[in-house]
Amino acid sequence: MRSLPQSCEQCFEEFKTALDDLRVYVQRAKKQTHTEAQSRQLIISFEVTHELALKVIAKYFEHQGKGPFSGSRDLTIEAFHADLIDDGKAWLDIIIDRIQYNPVYAIDTQETFLQNIKTKYIRLMERFEDTMAKMLN
Repeated sequence: MRSLPQSCEQCFEEFKTALDDLRVYVQRAKKQTHTEAQSRQLIISFEVTHELALKVIAKYFEHQGKGPFSGSRDLTIEAFHADLIDDGKAWLDIIIDRIQYNPVYAIDTQETFLQNIKTKYIRLMERFEDTMAKMLN
């Protein structure tokens, strides 16, 4: 049995749930020093939230007859031009941080990535949530 494709609104609900989870992890990380496992969980939660944000954007454009896009970079640039996100450079920085965090690379970027999640990227996701809520209503 085939399932129906998700709507933009359904994807947005998933994103909001993931963002709520991310907020919990960020608050915990700000209140106390975190273990390696907690740091990993915060990063995983952020990556899931970011992927779901990209999925919302892709579904939004699909509904408008735009796309497909060749990757997250092109999708992010188009989202900036469509005013779905307000800081295109910071969203592109997310993509770069996620690539550099990949264990394939020898450089240790975990602390920088964690700091960016707690101080910058969470705010980007929250502003995206506000923008999409307005766009979908």
